[in-house]
Amino acid sequence: MPAEGFTFGTNRMAMISTATEIDIQRVKQSRLPETDLANPKFGRVFTDHMLVWDFADGTWQRPRIMPFQDLELSPATLVLHYAQTIFEGMKAYRSQQGDVSLFRPQANIARMNRSAKRMCMPALPEDAFLHGLKELVRMDGGWLPSGEDGSLYIRPFMFASDEYIGVKPSEGYRFMIFISPVRAYYQEPLRVKLELEYSRAFPGGTGEVKCGGNYAGGLYPSKMGQDEGYHQQLWTDAMEHKYIEESGTMNVFFIIDGVLTTPSLDGTILPGITRDSILTIAKDKGMPVAERKVTVDEVVAGLRNGKVSAAFGAGTAATIAPIKVIAYKGEDLELPDLGADSEVHRLGRMLDDIRKGRTPDKYGWVVHVS
Repeated sequence: MPAEGFTFGTNRMAMISTATEIDIQRVKQSRLPETDLANPKFGRVFTDHMLVWDFADGTWQRPRIMPFQDLELSPATLVLHYAQTIFEGMKAYRSQQGDVSLFRPQANIARMNRSAKRMCMPALPEDAFLHGLKELVRMDGGWLPSGEDGSLYIRPFMFASDEYIGVKPSEGYRFMIFISPVRAYYQEPLRVKLELEYSRAFPGGTGEVKCGGNYAGGLYPSKMGQDEGYHQQLWTDAMEHKYIEESGTMNVFFIIDGVLTTPSLDGTILPGITRDSILTIAKDKGMPVAERKVTVDEVVAGLRNGKVSAAFGAGTAATIAPIKVIAYKGEDLELPDLGADSEVHRLGRMLDDIRKGRTPDKYGWVVHVS
């Protein structure tokens, strides 16, 4: 039965179904035996099934799990013209005990609903979302690559599915989840470029939500940086290009005078789940931590005088990615090599130990699937 109505985006009301039963259609023959899980290209290999859940007539319909397949869309599908779409990224891991588990899925679900509100889309019932996610991962858990760096990358997304040309929120939406077996996103320390001309996000815009347009706008300057030999841009604020915000696929951290420092959330930075996890663990371990505005001048000077001893990106895909070079106005500023006992690698190991069940999960972050 439908639950009580809720408001999203505009003053429209929508009814959500509390039903968690899922129609399931399994593949006749799995593609897993013919898949090389030892070397999957990140985001290019997909598991057998996907979840599909439609919003129509003001209500979330009954969800379905079906064989992974192409979509059939009208050329007039609203998302293709006005980019009303949001997504998330999360991972499943194999624990030391041998079962498959999700890391902080409730935080991703909550963030997706914040994105939905900003993009004038219906909220997803959180319990039903988690139930469908767990069922899909349970069905395709065998695709999880073995080894320390193996995981399942999970992509939930939602898009406007109405078929018309007109600039207004859609009435219908499609929510989907599919899964990709992956290994490490980056194979080497990163070279990043401080972006002082183009901008990713503006005050009052959509920088703090995970919508497709944020990434489309960054493709051109990122491509220019990659052509110069850099993995990512290091975005700065749109008003003055004075303050560092985040990198292309990651939040960013610096160790400045021994303090773990990251730009504070101000509405233009995505509130990363990995970012929050690192801050929580670091504070718990007694590390000095600062969330504040970080200036370009401070970082550049710190790289030159040694006060910035480390920098790294943090995100679901990359987890913790050490930064080796930060480019500033044509100059490559190098960071020291990080030893195995560096604070950066220790933080990464502590995070991994929780995800893999090697240490007690006192935060309640791990959700077991099987």
